[in-house]
Amino acid sequence: MTDIRQLYTPIQPTVRQSADHVTYAEFLPHPQLQSYIYCYWQLQTTQALSEQFNYRVVADGCIDIYFELNNPQDSYVMGFCKKFTEFPLDNSFNYVGIRFLPTMFPQLFKINARELSNRYEHLDNVIPATATFIKNNLHIEQKPAEIKKTFDAYFLAHLSRTTFDNDSRLYEAIQIILRNLGVIDVEHDLNNGISSRQLRRLFEYYIGDTAKTFSKVVRFQNILKAKPSSQSLRSNKLFFDAGYYDQAHFIKEFKNFYGVTPSKAFGR
Repeated sequence: MTDIRQLYTPIQPTVRQSADHVTYAEFLPHPQLQSYIYCYWQLQTTQALSEQFNYRVVADGCIDIYFELNNPQDSYVMGFCKKFTEFPLDNSFNYVGIRFLPTMFPQLFKINARELSNRYEHLDNVIPATATFIKNNLHIEQKPAEIKKTFDAYFLAHLSRTTFDNDSRLYEAIQIILRNLGVIDVEHDLNNGISSRQLRRLFEYYIGDTAKTFSKVVRFQNILKAKPSSQSLRSNKLFFDAGYYDQAHFIKEFKNFYGVTPSKAFGR
């Protein structure tokens, strides 16, 4: 099975530009889990804010479990999203999450990713055993190291009981998309002995959307990773190199995935 982590770095940049008194941190899981879980994360206020905080999540191709550490009995899962999502939060919060690399949530829990796409759902309705574990084992007094240790133990035990569907056709297609930074012709480049109907079925189950949509998200994520310069944003080079046919197309798709224009996102 392709080690997706070696080829893909899902970025959530907006939290790094957030308001004063809001912090965001990512923590690596146990080495044996790193091929499946990209990170554990924590988004919290360091003191009460003067107003509500709008948290924007950009499209990253991943599925996340998350919950408020003050209220762990209410946990959620957020599926693959083909556009940005905004969450209006209170003026004080402490959210913790688990970000699964593409395909890994369905592999670990035998859940059809398509059923979660473009929305969030109460975790108790999807994987009640994990929701119960969070409710019984996570609490507000825990520091990041304790949270990591708790999650590591749970997911290592779960991993030991899991069998994977290592469909080589799916992972070969994903590898092609990731190695080409999402700049591909799906019909031509993914013609690896599988029908377009079969490929669509595999991507929808394990990713949550089509190979074409996933490629667009990967392309967008690689632009975030490149941190474009003001010169490349003004010139044609950036969007032509990334496979966009003109600047208007690039700006429209970027705004759909991020919520703002490239110039605003990169502060230029």
